[in-house]
Amino acid sequence: MWNPRALSAPLAVLLLLLHCLLATVSAQRSAWKTLSGAPPLVVARGGFSGMFPDSSVIAYNLAVITCGPDVYVWCDVQLTKDSVGICLPDINLLNSTYITIPYPNQTKTYLVNGVATDGYFSLDYTMKQLSSVALTQGVYSRTNRFDGNGFTILTVDDLLTSKQKPKGIWLNIQHDAFYAEHKLSMRSFVISASKRIVFSHISSPEVNFLRGISSRFNPKTTKLVFRFMAKNDVDPSINQTYESLLRNLTFIKTFASGILVPKEYIWPVDDASLYLQPHTTLVSDAHKAGLEVFGSDFVNDVPFSFNYSYDPLAEYLQYIDNGDFSVDGVLSDFPVTPFEAIGCFSQLGTNATKQYKETLIISKYGASGEYPACTNLSYIKAIEYGVDVLDCPVQISKDGIPFCLNSIDLIESTTVAQSSFSKFAMTIPQIKSGSGIFAFNLTWSDIKTLTPSILNPFAKYRLFRNPKSKNSGNLMALSDFLSLTKSHSSLSGVSIAVENAAYLAEKQGLNVIDAVINALSEAGYDNPGSQKVYIQSTDSSVLLKFKEKTSYELVYKIDETVGDAANAAVEDIKKFASAVIVNKNSVFSNNDQFLTSTTKTVPKLNAANLSVFVETFSNEFVSQAWDFFSDATVEINSYLNAEGLKIDGIITDFPKTADRYRRNKCLNLGDKRPTYMDPVAPGGLFSLITTDFLPPAQAPLPPLTESEVAEPPLPPVAKIAPASSPSAGTPAPQRNAQPKVAVCFFFSSLAVFIASLLVL
Repeated sequence: MWNPRALSAPLAVLLLLLHCLLATVSAQRSAWKTLSGAPPLVVARGGFSGMFPDSSVIAYNLAVITCGPDVYVWCDVQLTKDSVGICLPDINLLNSTYITIPYPNQTKTYLVNGVATDGYFSLDYTMKQLSSVALTQGVYSRTNRFDGNGFTILTVDDLLTSKQKPKGIWLNIQHDAFYAEHKLSMRSFVISASKRIVFSHISSPEVNFLRGISSRFNPKTTKLVFRFMAKNDVDPSINQTYESLLRNLTFIKTFASGILVPKEYIWPVDDASLYLQPHTTLVSDAHKAGLEVFGSDFVNDVPFSFNYSYDPLAEYLQYIDNGDFSVDGVLSDFPVTPFEAIGCFSQLGTNATKQYKETLIISKYGASGEYPACTNLSYIKAIEYGVDVLDCPVQISKDGIPFCLNSIDLIESTTVAQSSFSKFAMTIPQIKSGSGIFAFNLTWSDIKTLTPSILNPFAKYRLFRNPKSKNSGNLMALSDFLSLTKSHSSLSGVSIAVENAAYLAEKQGLNVIDAVINALSEAGYDNPGSQKVYIQSTDSSVLLKFKEKTSYELVYKIDETVGDAANAAVEDIKKFASAVIVNKNSVFSNNDQFLTSTTKTVPKLNAANLSVFVETFSNEFVSQAWDFFSDATVEINSYLNAEGLKIDGIITDFPKTADRYRRNKCLNLGDKRPTYMDPVAPGGLFSLITTDFLPPAQAPLPPLTESEVAEPPLPPVAKIAPASSPSAGTPAPQRNAQPKVAVCFFFSSLAVFIASLLVL
């Protein structure tokens, strides 16, 4: 007899499995908050134009080689006198070619969107005349070393015959109205070319152009995209501002399936402060209207909002993985970075698992890329950002209190030059060239009242760090630093740097080594525990003294750039240290910021079983070789995955960037690692520079020698009679009345005044 209950249990299980399956599919579909639910597109503007001349064959090829076959390539179409479509980023050929060489003194003036523009224009030349015109890098802050490679103007049809095949070709028709005024038809060209080439997208900032071709294209094959320009600019085809068109997205939807907007339309940046404002509702409004949204103006090598701390990958994540919305694609001069963001770093969550645990992340003065060096705030943020080893460069006050600061000269990272202590400026050649206000001339009670000042190592490039926090936080005594580190179990160690010990002992009667040992002992670090203590110095005699008195891990810092290490030097290092710090240029040699080769330094140290720490990894693009595409993540990835190298730790002033790297989804994939996460090959870009554009040859890097490692023994600590400590209200000491001494003090004060301007 049929029993309905007999089927109830299996049916329930089946329904449960079906529910789970639907939930999984739904979750997969909703993982991306794009209009379609698919990952955002990456469109390479003129190919990899951040490195090579825009729209050159090598720029297009590099985009596919570095990013893989899913990249879309962008061509700004201009028309020649004989109606051939060519790819050039600007209507004025002066901005992207060497046209004045074959055609000197042929400047003309045309009205372009109502603005008189002087220059060279493609409509005055046939394709045959332009076929030998060489391309140039149009952004002057980028390298021009590839201008001499004979890259010439490409036609749109040339994109079809390229050896490297992209996912799609995106045509941008910027000036249809201009060419129409001169009897050249973009519409005819595009329709004719589409019979030979399938275009994935066609964009234009002119409504009438897109309306005129909309009936000729199937949106399933070729999507039409309306491009917005600056809000106050006017679309010449309908004489309306783009701001007014932005309020009528339903109208845009009648002839386009998407919009391309400057990124500030989505995340505005305050012009005065350069910090982000709240995001607009544009993406959600456009999605509601059925329009895809593509963001433009993404570049790695132009300063953007301080919110991103010069990290371009963080900017992309802001647009694709913010929890509220995602753009449907980005237009970038550096397409490798958005591919990293989409494929490896998106949707990680705040507690993503560390995929890469082999390499320590060691702070450089805490999170000093974002906050004043060695302050409580900088250290707390470094811990929050995931640093493994927190560092304290120890200085010592007049009354013998050790504290953390990046330099013995207080001018470098405090506003002491604007205080009453400025009168204590002096020159000590044994410590540094030029004058300074030195820590050992002030008591700790004086020093802790000083206002910290953020380090700006790239100020000459007009790259400044986090102005909102430039004077935040407080300086810390070593004892307070150690109390902080002891209370955070996430830390695997502390790094204590000791310099100038010989001078302090002999000339100031200060024993910095014993001060450090006592502080560590009082904090409980001389007992076995989970946190290691690393003692770091460029002075081998300092490390030998610590070896004599303690059992801490000792780290020798090589302060020169070296290409190798003599066997005798390595053997000497092993007598007093278990690890070595080298700078980045001692790992990969470079010429004019192009990597040329891998040095022998790290392999030699690896072979001697010495741990190798490399410094300093910063976010600012000017700190990186061209080979890393102005992307700090590419640089970290390349150092940690270079063939034949084992790097045990990286030292960084931006620990958040480094910690995020080791949590990305593309690590430990072996042969399945995506192309855009391959480490760069030293010498790869350099080999593409033609002879005429090569930088001057450089001498090989010298090796580290035994004599450079050896140091004389530390002198005994001198007995110096105590003197009264200067304080904020103490008048300047009596000065020597001799004229030459007065001049010395004048120049010292002048140097302090200049330094004070630099730290403001």
